[in-house]
Amino acid sequence: MGQDRHVVALAVTDSLPVFELAVACEVFGLDRSDIVDPWYDLRLCAAEPGPLRTAAGLSVDPKYDLEDLVAADTVLVSGVHRTTQVTPPEPLLDALRRAHRAGKRIVSLCGGAYVLAAAGLLDGRRATLHWMNALDFAHRFPQVRVDPTVLYVDDGDILTSAGTAAAIDLCLHIVRRDHGSAVAAEVARRMVVPPPRQGSQAQHPTPIATRKPDDLSAVLAWAQERLDQQLTVADLARQAHLSPTTFARRFRTTLGATPLQWLVEQRVRRAQELLETTDEPIERIARLAGFGTPANLRHHFQRLVEVSPQTYRHVFRYRARTTPA
Repeated sequence: MGQDRHVVALAVTDSLPVFELAVACEVFGLDRSDIVDPWYDLRLCAAEPGPLRTAAGLSVDPKYDLEDLVAADTVLVSGVHRTTQVTPPEPLLDALRRAHRAGKRIVSLCGGAYVLAAAGLLDGRRATLHWMNALDFAHRFPQVRVDPTVLYVDDGDILTSAGTAAAIDLCLHIVRRDHGSAVAAEVARRMVVPPPRQGSQAQHPTPIATRKPDDLSAVLAWAQERLDQQLTVADLARQAHLSPTTFARRFRTTLGATPLQWLVEQRVRRAQELLETTDEPIERIARLAGFGTPANLRHHFQRLVEVSPQTYRHVFRYRARTTPA
C-alpha cells in the first residue's frame, strides 16, 4: 500500500489493429489489485494528431500524449497499420529514443517492431515479429538480427513479440518478470488462456489439422505430474507409443524445443512457483522440481531466469497471505 503504480504507456497510432490494443488493455488496464496491489497503471498516449481510430473503425480518444509516454516506466508500441510501419510519425520516434535514453523498458507487439527499428532502438539487437513480415522487415532494417522463429525476444530493456496470440505471451511474460510466475498464471487463468509460453517456442508449429488433437497433450500432462522423477526421452516416447527418435522429432516440430529443453523449462517454472508460494528450503525445492541437488537447480535456474533461486525468492515471492480475498 502506498507504493507508486508501474505506469505502462501505450502509443496509439491511427488504424492500429484491435487485437494487440485489446491484449494490452486486458493485461495491464484492468484493475487486478486483488492479486497485486498496486497493479499497473495503463495510459493510452496519442502518438499523432486525431481523430484516431482502430483498423476496425472504432474511435480511440487517448487522454495522454507523447510526453506522458516518455515519462512512463514501460513504453508499449502495439501492432501498427502498414502506413505507420513504412513511415512512423517522427514525434513518436523521438519520444521512443528519449524514453530509451532515460532507461525505460520498451516493448513492441508484432508490427510495432517496425517503429522501434525506425527509431534505431533495435540496431545490433535480436528481435522478432510475425513471420509473414520477416523478409520485408529484414530488407528494411538489415542492422537488426531478426528471428522470425520465436514467439518473443526479451533483450532486457527492449522486448519484441510475434503476432496475435504471441502478444498475450509477451504481456504475461512481463507480468511474470515483474511479479512472478504465480501472479502471471493467475492472470492467465482469469483470461482463460494457458500460462505464458516460453519465448523460444516456435511461432508456427505443424498445423493442427495434420496432428491428432491429443498428439502430445496427454504426454505433456503426464510428465508435468512427474517432474520430481527422473524422466528420459524414452520414458516420454513410451507414453506416446512412439520410438524415441520419432517422438523427439515430432516434439521439436510441435513445440519448437527438444524434450529435454522442455523438461528443464518446466522444472524451472515449478521451482519458481515453489519459491514464490512456499517456505520450503532450497534443498527440498530442488528435489520437488526434479533437479535433485541444489547445485543443479542453481545452474539451470540462473541460466534461464538470470538470477539465483535465493534472489528470486527474495524479490519475487508471491505474498498470498497479504493479498485481499
